[in-house]
Amino acid sequence: MKVSATLPAAHPPTTPQKLQAAAVELEAAFLAEMLKASGLGEARHSFGGGAGEDQFSSFLVQHQARVLAESGGVGLSEILFQSMMEKTNADQS
Repeated sequence: MKVSATLPAAHPPTTPQKLQAAAVELEAAFLAEMLKASGLGEARHSFGGGAGEDQFSSFLVQHQARVLAESGGVGLSEILFQSMMEKTNADQS
């Protein structure tokens, strides 16, 4: 006799949750580009870490941008989210 345990079904993310996550990702991408343009992550000549620092600095900038966006960022994700929700509601009408 085979007994199968059933796990509670995970609730798939709702459309607002998906849109919020997408909005945060877009803001993080925007912030990463702004941080790169400001020179964050560039090797400093007095404290340079060599080729390794050059290769991995982009990961640091992306992580910092994601943390900024997830903690509220500059408010861009909220504007994007509201805009996407309006578009979704208009499409469903």
